[in-house]
Amino acid sequence: MISRSTIDRVFETARVEEVIGEFVQLKKAGSNFKGLSPFVDEKSPSFMVSPVKQIWKDFSTGKGGNAISFLMEHEHYSYPEAIKWLAKKYNIEIEETEQTSEEKAQMNERESMFLVSSFARDYFHNTMLNSNLGKAIGLSYFKERGFTDETIKKFDLGYCIDEWDNFTKAALEKGYDLKYLASTGLTIVKENKQFDRFKGRVMFPIHSMSGRILGFGGRILTSDKKAAKYLNSPESDIYHKSKILYGIYQAKKEIAKQDNCFLVEGYTDVISFNQSGVENVVASSGTALTSDQIRLVNRLTKNITVLFDGDAAGIRASIRGIDLILEQGMNVKVVQFPDGEDPDSFAKAHSNAELKEYLENSAQDFINFKVSLLLKDSNNDPIKKASVIRDIVTSISKIPDSIQREVYIQECSRIMEISERVLFSELAQLLKKNLQERSKANKQKTQQQHRKQPSNPQQDPNEPPPEYFMQQESAQMGLVKVADSVSTQKVDQLAILENEIIRILLLFGNEEVEFTEEVVNVDENDKETIAIRKYLNTVSAEIYVHLHDDEIEFSNTTFQEIYNEIIHQLNQLEKVDIDGLINHKNTDIANTVTSILMDEEKHQLSNWEGQNIFVTGALEVLKKAVNDAVFNLRRVLIGEKIEELMKEATENSGVNIDLETIRNYTNLKMRLFEKLNRVV
Repeated sequence: MISRSTIDRVFETARVEEVIGEFVQLKKAGSNFKGLSPFVDEKSPSFMVSPVKQIWKDFSTGKGGNAISFLMEHEHYSYPEAIKWLAKKYNIEIEETEQTSEEKAQMNERESMFLVSSFARDYFHNTMLNSNLGKAIGLSYFKERGFTDETIKKFDLGYCIDEWDNFTKAALEKGYDLKYLASTGLTIVKENKQFDRFKGRVMFPIHSMSGRILGFGGRILTSDKKAAKYLNSPESDIYHKSKILYGIYQAKKEIAKQDNCFLVEGYTDVISFNQSGVENVVASSGTALTSDQIRLVNRLTKNITVLFDGDAAGIRASIRGIDLILEQGMNVKVVQFPDGEDPDSFAKAHSNAELKEYLENSAQDFINFKVSLLLKDSNNDPIKKASVIRDIVTSISKIPDSIQREVYIQECSRIMEISERVLFSELAQLLKKNLQERSKANKQKTQQQHRKQPSNPQQDPNEPPPEYFMQQESAQMGLVKVADSVSTQKVDQLAILENEIIRILLLFGNEEVEFTEEVVNVDENDKETIAIRKYLNTVSAEIYVHLHDDEIEFSNTTFQEIYNEIIHQLNQLEKVDIDGLINHKNTDIANTVTSILMDEEKHQLSNWEGQNIFVTGALEVLKKAVNDAVFNLRRVLIGEKIEELMKEATENSGVNIDLETIRNYTNLKMRLFEKLNRVV
């Protein structure tokens, strides 16, 4: 196990914006950063990072947390793995205590598969560098391809010896379970026999964006026509070839820095470009380009340049991927290499400067490339030319931005010598068709969901109802009378009010505010007069006094746990420690706190100030917010008590209605209404 001191050093050192910046392209938004969600497909940023609070939130999915929780959510790390990743990033030495057998047994299957894959990478790499066969066959192959020692190490290249079970035996001797060797596809198990899937192949490990080993690609070195030239790991719980790009781990920083990504086909294309100084390059590994792969790039840049070799058949097969890129709202350029050349061979035959110059000068817009390519086949045939035009307009229809569509239509009109009116008419028909298809698909999806769900789904009792979040959007910094959120529909008012109290404690608990209270004075004639006394108190202490006097407990267990932690902090530290709650070992507490804190930053996604929309400062209405929250909570609890007494009398006919108690509760509720300035 990782020592507590190591964990504390990681939390103190790690910067959430730096960690997330390795996976998501972030842009400055006031004091925060924003970007596209790494969890769903979206066109407008809903992902926000707060450097001040050291937290993040994805408003499209509701997920949020600190740097640790991001790695756990995005990379599916366990807590210890996330700590180790951060420790490695920030050069923090890890102190560990020996794991017990019970702790080892708790490792889930995915983690076991990752461990096996990591062992395989190291084994294949070391075999190639240190064994006679490895150096003679595997290393010689990569050296002949012109790869340097630095490049071989950077991409973890390796070799699997051409023996039936050389790797499998080594893994079993190290204590790795055959079950996970099989589930990762490294070992093929048949009856009582097992053998290496990649025997006799040079190995290309496939990394996730964070560097974890997901699978492998293996290239055969013999001329056996019965064997596939390239062999990939089979689909598994950790490897989905349609959702990963080869080289993304090595390229992610440079893609974000250059604000462009080069897309090639093969492993060696990526490696040769990288060695030539063009590091912002990834490959689809010979598979047809998918939307998931494009979204990986979209997190880092909006610009993608597709590189085609001189093979005409390969170009026509690959050009279909351009429409998928356009659908993601990305800017597409195309580079075609001379006949007989591919990215790998071209990079080897030219200097680094020549390669970069060629890429810059040869890049052309997708529409010009597609026109030049398709017109070659038309041979001035009017029918074929019409088909080419329709094909190009279909690609333009995939672009989500209407202004870009119009610019491309104008360009197509100029190149193809056809009126814009005709092209716009064709475009309108295609857009209408696309809309109808999406509407039909959404309708079918909705019907399927309705069939799966009960007819009257209930609101999650641990989550405030939708009305609360609607009101939060329009409130002045959220400090409003949350009781007004009760509409014609019955909502869980307690959830709303409890959330509001916790929110105020988190955001303003340490603020000192001037409060007032009514003091009843009695003179010598027993005449009562009411005076107003002013006093200073922190927000947290004021709320504690009110809730403690009334012996109020939260109905939401997570809110109660957060409140208990805050009271504990006040007793120990005499202040609310937000960092302690954000990094709390109880993930429910950490996630709820993060969600509430980041909701306050959501207005920055809409750039209200840029539209000359300004909100009232939170501190200006803080006293009223505290009073409203406490009084409203009392009002609702009193109302529930009255309903409880009435219900008890109704259900038990033998019980007399305690009219005096009900009258007292009702009078108290009326006084609370007066304090809240509510009209009854």
